[in-house]
Amino acid sequence: MQIVCLDLEGVLVPEIWIEFAERTGIPELRRTTREEPNYDVLMQYRLGILKQHGLGLPDIQKVIAEMGPLPGAKEFVEWLRPRFQVVILSDTFYEFAMPLMQQLGFPTLFCHKLEADAQGFLVNYHLRMPNQKQEAVKRFKELNFKVIASGDSYNDTTMLGEAHAGILFCPPENVIREFPQFPVVKDYEALKGEILKASERI
Repeated sequence: MQIVCLDLEGVLVPEIWIEFAERTGIPELRRTTREEPNYDVLMQYRLGILKQHGLGLPDIQKVIAEMGPLPGAKEFVEWLRPRFQVVILSDTFYEFAMPLMQQLGFPTLFCHKLEADAQGFLVNYHLRMPNQKQEAVKRFKELNFKVIASGDSYNDTTMLGEAHAGILFCPPENVIREFPQFPVVKDYEALKGEILKASERI
């Protein structure tokens, strides 16, 4: 009775906002939770930049439609699913993620929702619940699951800490320094090994 909880961006797919920043030539949109741990501050900043440049949800969805999972991600998910229950816990939005979920074989995804106006401009975002990654892990534990979690960024660390075993996947150096309690892996083969080790230990 074990669940593997994975972050989405930076673990299975590229960082959507970074891809969008590169394709639109707006470097300010490269800012992610790796640099700004306060999610509301980050999202209000992003919405302001989009409004300033006159860009809406269709523009972002067009970029996402041209993206794919990270190399090896689909095969990694296919390896996981016969061995564990798999849930993606992400601070992205359903409006962004569904094309990518299709390419990953539609694993279960818990994330948030965006609000756009009639012209397609983003006017707000709605969290499914505050701190949803950590809260989801808490509930899985209450359901008597053993939880292994992996993510890459600040907003994953509460999830990793709440899980029975937490693993950092390709994190930036500042996250490695601040959270030395978590093992660090740099590719899917190493992540498989850490998950199997954790599975035997917990």
